[in-house]
Amino acid sequence: MVKTATFDAADYLNDEETIAEYLTAALEDPNPDVFLAAVRDVARARGMAQLAKDAGLGRESLYKALTPGAKPRYDTVLKLLHALGVKISATPVHSLNRPGFPRRSRSSKNTAARTLPARAGW
Repeated sequence: MVKTATFDAADYLNDEETIAEYLTAALEDPNPDVFLAAVRDVARARGMAQLAKDAGLGRESLYKALTPGAKPRYDTVLKLLHALGVKISATPVHSLNRPGFPRRSRSSKNTAARTLPARAGW
């Protein structure tokens, strides 16, 4: 009988680039629990006690925030990501050049001032 080891992502999360790619992939899943599980994997790879200290959280608070089904506060997630050495960024889902998508004027003139009706005192 062949014995196999259980896969543990934490065994492979050993640098910031790998961690960032792993968390980015988890963010693409519509289920928020997937992202929290990924953060939990990274936390285990880095050491829960050290991460809690770096994030300014108690160790118990960290475990509670990363429990499946937890709804951690946004600021808690940001503290954790900062302590892990990664950040969240946004990218457009669709191309800005697609037909029918309103484009912003790149001119230096105030577009809002040209499109709003003139009012007394403005």
